[in-house]
Amino acid sequence: MTPPPPPLATVTQPVAVVSERLPWRHTFISLRVPNFRLFATGHFIAVIAIWMQRIAQDWLVLQLSGSVTAVGFTVALQFLPSLILGPWGGMVADRFAKRRILIMCQSAAAILAAALAALALTGRIEVWHVYVIALVLGLVTVLDQPARQVFVHELVGPRYLRNAISVNSTTFQLGGLIGPAIAGVLLTAVGAGWAFAANAAACCSTVAMLLLLRRDELFVSAPAPKSKGMLREGLRYALSKPTIYWPWLMVGFISVFAMSLPVLLAAFADRVYGIGAGGYGMLNALVALGALTGAVASTRRRQLRLRSVVLAAGMYGLMLCLSAAVPTLPLFGAALVLSGFWCLMFLTASNQLVQTSSNMSIRGRVMSLYIMVLIGGQALGGPMIGFIAEHFDPHAGLLVAGGVPALAAATVAVVLARKGELTLKVDLRNRRGPLRVVRRAS
Repeated sequence: MTPPPPPLATVTQPVAVVSERLPWRHTFISLRVPNFRLFATGHFIAVIAIWMQRIAQDWLVLQLSGSVTAVGFTVALQFLPSLILGPWGGMVADRFAKRRILIMCQSAAAILAAALAALALTGRIEVWHVYVIALVLGLVTVLDQPARQVFVHELVGPRYLRNAISVNSTTFQLGGLIGPAIAGVLLTAVGAGWAFAANAAACCSTVAMLLLLRRDELFVSAPAPKSKGMLREGLRYALSKPTIYWPWLMVGFISVFAMSLPVLLAAFADRVYGIGAGGYGMLNALVALGALTGAVASTRRRQLRLRSVVLAAGMYGLMLCLSAAVPTLPLFGAALVLSGFWCLMFLTASNQLVQTSSNMSIRGRVMSLYIMVLIGGQALGGPMIGFIAEHFDPHAGLLVAGGVPALAAATVAVVLARKGELTLKVDLRNRRGPLRVVRRAS
């Protein structure tokens, strides 16, 4: 007699662990998969354009309104739909074909970017136009992000999933290095309209890439049948697993306080250092340079542990505090590079841990809740951080952005140490590192 299947909350794929050090030729091993190689190429082009639009949009709002708070409000409008409707987007991702969802979403994003470009190039654009388009784009993101996260598994399968997540982060940050620099040049030379036009073209190229994928080589999972309580089921599943809900908690602190860094950098570029649009693009590029290094480092991470997530979150917060304290622009730029590195080490570790701890049949809902916290938190944090930067001081805003997550990480570390009876061991003779977290002897 066949035993009944175990409860859903106990069915999960194991966290991938690589016991030996990977050779450098395997750093981007997931690119050996033809479908993922094509997807990564299209994604890279799209990310450059997305960063160009983000930088141009923020700077345009600052110039039109003269208010850093208005920049934060724009961010809030773009991310608010994910905060409210995020779980619904995950349910849709579990029930329908991810590739088809992405094609529809990228087509809509192309139309919105083209509308923004037309308004900017004709000189008719006003702040409320940006607000409306940002809000509608946020609605598109509700469906796009969960489907995109889960679609990576369909491209590479379980074997290369962790590496593919890191490769995606690498391409995102490499695009984040190039996009702001190009946006800074375009803003200075010809204005924001051409940055929006470039994003519209990139969205069209993404649609073409999705249509060219070899459908017979996709690792397509059976869609989850419609049933009552699907969202509650996903939430119960996530809260039953420490490797999901602790990263969620840390992502919450990071997203609300520390992910609105571009808002703060606009204030520093305009009011502290007076370096204009080109300088604003440069500051964002420095963050992306550090993040690119962190993304590459994450591809070589041998073990994926909860403590790695907490450590990276704490270090990111501390680096932001360091950025607030340095007195000169060169030192500020160097601190931003370090901030970007630890931000990506945190984001890749938390994303990988949540995905590999989730059963495939419920992963869309789990990731939608994760994205709801990650993106939706910025809807709350953007206006708050912008208000502090405008009405108090940009340095105070940066100190709050880093200090709160750092304190949260320290608190979580103490709680986890007590639960696991862990202690910090100092061994100066250890070549792998003088500090290690070990289990306390009974």
